[in-house]
Amino acid sequence: MGILSKLKNTFSSKKDGDRYLSGLNKSKKSFSERIRRLAVGFAGVDEAFLEELMIVLLEADIGIKTAQKIVDEVENRAMDRKLKKFNEITDCLIEVMRDMYCAKEDAPFHKNTDGPTVILMVGVNGSGKTTTTAKLTKRFQEEGSSVALAAADTFRAGAIDQLATWAQRLDVPCIKGREGGDPSAALVDACRYVKEHQIDYLIGDTAGRLQNKANLMKELEKMRRVIEREIPGAPHEVWLVLDATTGQNGISQAQIFLETTNVTGIILTKLDGTAKGGIVIAIREQLGLPVKYIGLGETVDDLRPFDIDSYLYSMCEGLLEE
Repeated sequence: MGILSKLKNTFSSKKDGDRYLSGLNKSKKSFSERIRRLAVGFAGVDEAFLEELMIVLLEADIGIKTAQKIVDEVENRAMDRKLKKFNEITDCLIEVMRDMYCAKEDAPFHKNTDGPTVILMVGVNGSGKTTTTAKLTKRFQEEGSSVALAAADTFRAGAIDQLATWAQRLDVPCIKGREGGDPSAALVDACRYVKEHQIDYLIGDTAGRLQNKANLMKELEKMRRVIEREIPGAPHEVWLVLDATTGQNGISQAQIFLETTNVTGIILTKLDGTAKGGIVIAIREQLGLPVKYIGLGETVDDLRPFDIDSYLYSMCEGLLEE
């Protein structure tokens, strides 16, 4: 049994299956269709086939360096195993992408066992950071946890009110900074609030300015310093929110945040709005960070924990169709 068939068998038991399939539908249609086209005139893993495969991977937003690694590994495994049939090659491709993602063991979620767990949300304006903060809040509530929000994006006009509106809808406290004020002050107040009220999670929504890297670094360093002073070991997680529709540009932006703060994971938003879902593999390979959650729709319930097997099956399901 090939890997795609195995993924199909396990996928049926995944509770997020339907959301993955619907959310990745654009990517599945694009990727599967382009791969299937390679079957026309397929004569083995020769130079012409590998060039065409490279193009398909680039069109999926996997990025040139990562795509080249995948192509080289597919060629090596095909030669070693003497693979001749097209479906054997597509299975090999899926296997290579899965192995690439799983090559590094990820640190477990750093939950504070001695007080509130603090999660800092970072990313550029427009990435969906504030909405994702609200969606995370809903997930934690459904798990039975209490949550408070810190509106520390004091730079973008309307950001504080936007988060406060979400907090009201979700019935959670929102500790607000002053527009144009010091975001660290809001985080200090929020840390003290969650300690006093014994709240499980504090999620801090921060500004996404990239115009001045030095200022961004200084601001994020100060945030980490004041949070750690209030709650030792915090922030326990720093999650970078990336817009999947920005593709390789999003990865370039991410590099700046990685240089300025200790990012522990990625949340990939708007994956339902792009046909280039290969960005997940590019993020993993180029940034070396795990994808924690993916946005598969606009509703508050459409933020789902990332699962590599569900992702690969949803991207490649079309290869099973005749």
